[in-house]
Amino acid sequence: MSEHGNLTRRDFIGGAACTGLAFALAGCAGGGKTDGAASGSAAGSTDGAAAGSVAGSAGSAGSAGSAAGSAAATDPLTGTAEDPDATVITAVVPDDPYGTGTHHATIEIADYGTIEVLLDADTAPISVSNFCRLANQGFYNGLTFHRIIKGFMIQGGDPNGDGTGGADKNIKGEFSANGVKNSLLHTRGAISIARSEDYDSGSSQFFIMQAANHQLNGQYACFGHVTSGIEVVDEICDAVPTTDDNGTVAPANQPRITSITITD
Repeated sequence: MSEHGNLTRRDFIGGAACTGLAFALAGCAGGGKTDGAASGSAAGSTDGAAAGSVAGSAGSAGSAGSAAGSAAATDPLTGTAEDPDATVITAVVPDDPYGTGTHHATIEIADYGTIEVLLDADTAPISVSNFCRLANQGFYNGLTFHRIIKGFMIQGGDPNGDGTGGADKNIKGEFSANGVKNSLLHTRGAISIARSEDYDSGSSQFFIMQAANHQLNGQYACFGHVTSGIEVVDEICDAVPTTDDNGTVAPANQPRITSITITD
């Protein structure tokens, strides 16, 4: 297949020269570029081959996350969103309302409709807490889906609208390759965290699966699934033009998130 564009940071599918779709996801949520160049291989491909390069590794953020994680054993605020010194959220505080149980989010997309999502904090508490915190802050309001690959997924939540942006903190990757048990699968309708090559580089970017891709299991932090509105994902994949086979969407054509509301 042809070379994909060199997308950086939270471009979860990465700036991949992919022979398939599976691990083009690895460039999706990096915490920044180390030298501005593509740096490593994406997370895999549908035919088992390496999927190309990812643009930013967020290595320093990952190191900070490890240190924060060890300190969290004595201070429940260390490594959390409430910790002003944390660059990577590695824990939820004991009284975090979104740190346990199941929660529901409503994603309103202008001109397309509503997607309802169930979030599983018992499986991925950091991912769910971060997503809910950002939604409650209004962070996602007005942002877009900047990457769309028909038959695979839609990706959004980047304030820069091009795969290079994120929130003020990264989060620990909650998946088995990063030492975290996560039984949620990347089936049709799954919602998951975009990241770069660095396992702890996820932030605000997320993707919703249009079709199952089990090569992503254990490599990305799935944290819930669509309960209503999967047809909206289908319509977006069918209707939105892309500029290349890497799923890049021109700014004028990017579907806009009106709001994400956490309902419980």
